Amino acid sequence: MRISIKLKFSLFLAVLLILSVSILSYFVLHGVGRNQQAQTENALAQHVKTVNLRVKQTYYTGTRLTPQEFMRQRGKALAAELSGFTGLQVTLYDTKGQQVGTSLQKGEPAAERKPADALAYALQNKIAYQSSGDTLLYLAPLQGPEHQMGVVQLEYPLQEARSFQRTLLNLFLTTGAAVLVLSFIGGYLYFNKAAAAIGRLKKAAESIRRAEYISAPPVKRKDELGELAEGIYFMSREIDTSIAAKDEEQRKLQLAVQKLQALEQQQKQYIGNISHEFKTPLTSIKAYVDLLNMYDDDPKLLSDAKLSIAKETQRLYEMVEKVLQLTALEKYDFESQAELLEVADVLQDICSRMKGKAERYGLKITLDAEPAHIWIDKESFMHIFINLLDNAIKYNIPQGTVYLHSEVRNHRVWITVRDSGIGIPAASRDKIFEPFYTVNRDRSRQSGGTGLGLSLVRNLVEKQNGTIELLEADGEGTAFQLSFPVMP
Repeated sequence: MRISIKLKFSLFLAVLLILSVSILSYFVLHGVGRNQQAQTENALAQHVKTVNLRVKQTYYTGTRLTPQEFMRQRGKALAAELSGFTGLQVTLYDTKGQQVGTSLQKGEPAAERKPADALAYALQNKIAYQSSGDTLLYLAPLQGPEHQMGVVQLEYPLQEARSFQRTLLNLFLTTGAAVLVLSFIGGYLYFNKAAAAIGRLKKAAESIRRAEYISAPPVKRKDELGELAEGIYFMSREIDTSIAAKDEEQRKLQLAVQKLQALEQQQKQYIGNISHEFKTPLTSIKAYVDLLNMYDDDPKLLSDAKLSIAKETQRLYEMVEKVLQLTALEKYDFESQAELLEVADVLQDICSRMKGKAERYGLKITLDAEPAHIWIDKESFMHIFINLLDNAIKYNIPQGTVYLHSEVRNHRVWITVRDSGIGIPAASRDKIFEPFYTVNRDRSRQSGGTGLGLSLVRNLVEKQNGTIELLEADGEGTAFQLSFPVMP
């Protein structure tokens, strides 16, 4: 059966208070009784000295008699006289235990007051006393000139002492009861507060068990319970932090697994695309080799074969080169060397390099660049815009144009590459940055395209903290807009 700590505290407090009050009352009352007894014995001892002194005085001043005869003749008068001195009832006995005098009133039975056992003890020259109702009978030897000549009995009333003890007992009972009740109420309230604090600690522990972590210590006290509350709060915070860290690690692990799965899928697609793209020029080369084996004396076939094999070989070379570049971007990021670059000058240099190829296709390149400085790897920057200009030239129309424009706004340099070419269909706009994706495979093969250029460009741009997007077509052609952070 479960018993609450509040009830246990209350019962313990009640038992403790009752024992404390009972033990205190017992020792106080016992001490008062012993003190009264000692005072009574001292008073009676003084009375006995007075009695002995008076008896000796009477014995020596009167007619010289034997002690036994003296006690029989003068006992009654002495008893009355000694009662006046002491204020107590006095009874005298001779050495044979016979009563020789008493201060008791006539009619009172003397035999009832004769303590035989105590008297026999007192006749042996010793002090004896015993209680008889509300009276204490105190018997002491009477000393004669040579030896004991009898016994004196003093009757000491106990009503006053016992009344005082009863009053003291009642006082202890009432005061003890009041103290017990008040102490119990005070202790109950204090323990109730402590039990409430323990209850809050238990509730906090239950909340932590349910993974409902506390945001503050459940109890604020400057004692062990307060320290325990601080410990529970610290434990809750640490568990919460640990679980949050575990959840974050689990989330990262799940994300990593998803990325690995996606990477595996991309790798499969990547390998398939490479195999397919490599197979096409190799098939063409193999076909011309077979034809040359069959018709090696045909000059026209030989000329066509040389041109086609050279073209397909160059295409294979470019594909391998770009595949290696994409692989290097994934694995060797630390090889890039960032430097301060003046955008207009480098764009002018790129346009000069691509001018010959543009003129071969009958195209014109126009540059409008605003001076700006960026922190970037120069080789990556060159790769990005050479690829974009190469695409703008390959997929343009005869007598078309390629236009480059750069400007600075919002602490970034914005560079636009626009051509007057065939454009990109809406259905292909979301896929153009995927590896090996081409809008028109026949034209890509004719122009030597592999579908890796824009994927390479996007990787290079993102590695340099830049952005690239395909702008909405405004009429014919294609437009890409790139941005990079400007250096002050």
